[in-house]
Amino acid sequence: MPIHDWTRVGAGIFHDFHHSWITELKRVLNAGLLPNGYYALAEQIAGGFGPDVLALESPATSGPSAAGTQQEGGVAVAASPPKTHFHARAEIDQYAAKANAVVVRHASDHRVVAVVEIVSPGNKSSRAAVRNFVEKAGELIRSGVHLLTIDLFAPGPLDPLGLHNIIWKDFGEEQFTAPQGKPLAMASFLAGPCLEAFIEPGGVGQRLADMPLFLAPDWYVPVPLDATYQSAWQTVPSFWRDALGRS
Repeated sequence: MPIHDWTRVGAGIFHDFHHSWITELKRVLNAGLLPNGYYALAEQIAGGFGPDVLALESPATSGPSAAGTQQEGGVAVAASPPKTHFHARAEIDQYAAKANAVVVRHASDHRVVAVVEIVSPGNKSSRAAVRNFVEKAGELIRSGVHLLTIDLFAPGPLDPLGLHNIIWKDFGEEQFTAPQGKPLAMASFLAGPCLEAFIEPGGVGQRLADMPLFLAPDWYVPVPLDATYQSAWQTVPSFWRDALGRS
């Protein structure tokens, strides 16, 4: 389904859609996309993120034991590397990472391994909001939590190159330049001593590409963004679907 121009409606309308999309993503992940031992929950994370993010957790104390092999419900990077428009690597200073690490845990002590965040207008509403979002993203990545951000709002004065580039700037020098007509961005950050960024551009009227969500440095699941977007779209009241343009 083509991406809609969410700037045509108020932030509250997108906020409502945001909740539906998070629910659809959680449903798909828990319905068999995630391997045994992993589960997704819609949770609140303090800081610059929105009121609900999708947290992937596991009671396991380590990732997949067999590197380079495909696991049930997951894909081995060596066997099928993620295909995105932009891919970059950066070494993380080990001492800096230890000094700034923030361990994110579930109340039951189940380990958070990944977070999905759908960017909302509020994340770009002020310099403080942008700073809080970027700082929280950096804290998660430095603590070893993989991150997938979905940004359906074009860069503005406070994020002229996009939030994904501001996040990446703290780790690597190479910046992603969006192609003409594709100002939106989906970014998957692989946490670890060698951080990697996988960025796919998009635009209003274009379909969302599936994105990798890493569970370990050599292992990910492909998140069906287009299919879940379409399911969430069906929950939008018809009045607002007309305002945004039906597809």
